[in-house]
Amino acid sequence: MTVFSAASLRPSRTRAHIVPIVLGGAAALGAVALVAYLLWPTWGAGGASAPDRLPVSVGGTLFNVPTTAIRMKIQRHSGPQERIDLDVLYPSLEPPGAPRHVTADTVETAVQSIDRIFLSIAAHHDALAPEQRTATIYPRYLDQAATQPEEGLTMRTFRTETPYGSEDLYSAASPALTARCTRDAATPGMCLSERRVGGADLTFRFPRSWLSQWREVAEAMEKLTAQLRGPKG
Repeated sequence: MTVFSAASLRPSRTRAHIVPIVLGGAAALGAVALVAYLLWPTWGAGGASAPDRLPVSVGGTLFNVPTTAIRMKIQRHSGPQERIDLDVLYPSLEPPGAPRHVTADTVETAVQSIDRIFLSIAAHHDALAPEQRTATIYPRYLDQAATQPEEGLTMRTFRTETPYGSEDLYSAASPALTARCTRDAATPGMCLSERRVGGADLTFRFPRSWLSQWREVAEAMEKLTAQLRGPKG
């Protein structure tokens, strides 16, 4: 009887040791779950917690930049930067939405005309200002003849043997516009328009075809520049 009683006690003692271990494990799992819940990110898939605009200094000049308009993720931070690259929808000047996923079935319909203005803001480091380049450099390479493709807009062609041989220069006085544009070929022609703001040069790029409404384009670039600078104190 003594042997039977000792043997019968062993399972009870084993259970007595297992119960604290199980309870301790359950408590540990509960603690891990609680920490994970508290630390789990609360933002949505669209990054709703990100600020709408970022204060960015380029060449010592402050710009107030729409976060989603910045084309490169590495540039999406506040503070000093050497250069930032943006794009905004035209004519709304709103930041573009998320890019659409393109498949083999939709690739043909995805190829659409450009609907945005591209803008690079870069520190100029005292390089020749855009207006000085227009006044002193470009005239050396331009044909003397000028045409007026649109009312108020003048076009002069760069000579073929020059560094700008495949481009034309457009200019207007009111509203002010100067744009160097490539010609339509296998790809549509694009225009480049520059202006200096403080320690930075702003380079706008847009389709040459938009020059049929050049006043609206010139006003859009002026408005976008003002939006990026923010209210003057």
